[in-house]
Amino acid sequence: MIEQGERVKNRKNPNDPARFITKHSITNNGEVAQKTLYSLDESAIAYEATFDGFYAVCTNLEDDVSHILNISEQRWKIEECFRITKSEFEARPVHLTREDRIKAHFLVCFLALLVYRLLEKKLNHKYTVSEILDTLRNFKFFKEDGYGYIPTYTRTDLTDVLHSVFGFITDYEFISKRKMREIIKKTK
Repeated sequence: MIEQGERVKNRKNPNDPARFITKHSITNNGEVAQKTLYSLDESAIAYEATFDGFYAVCTNLEDDVSHILNISEQRWKIEECFRITKSEFEARPVHLTREDRIKAHFLVCFLALLVYRLLEKKLNHKYTVSEILDTLRNFKFFKEDGYGYIPTYTRTDLTDVLHSVFGFITDYEFISKRKMREIIKKTK
């Protein structure tokens, strides 16, 4: 912004970097300058640095600070759930018009989030949502007609943990139909 010689005006964002840029349009004698200069406002940066590490919460609640912070943390968790549902589960856009179908769509999204959260807890919160979902999406098998299944996924630490947590292993070169039915039965 300084190099371009312009400061974008009328921005409302409190995190706008323009707040650290000062404009000089007059000379030392107070006369109108021929050229406008922009520079970095070091004092504004230093002032804001005094608040680094602090988090402000504005509320109309009259309660103990720890209780208010707990409520604020819960709100953050809700926002994270919305983000996971929208981005990872691709809940939007919804191309439905009937109310019952829209409700069914979001019910399925909510159930997917619930299953994910339970799985995340079983995995001791060691893996990100992307790692878990990518691993599950890639858990694929090739069906050898009449014989059984051949795993086509790549074994990872996460696949090993999933096998351990759920009590079955699918890393064999070949899984018989009978063994696959036993594994599927355990998931119900």
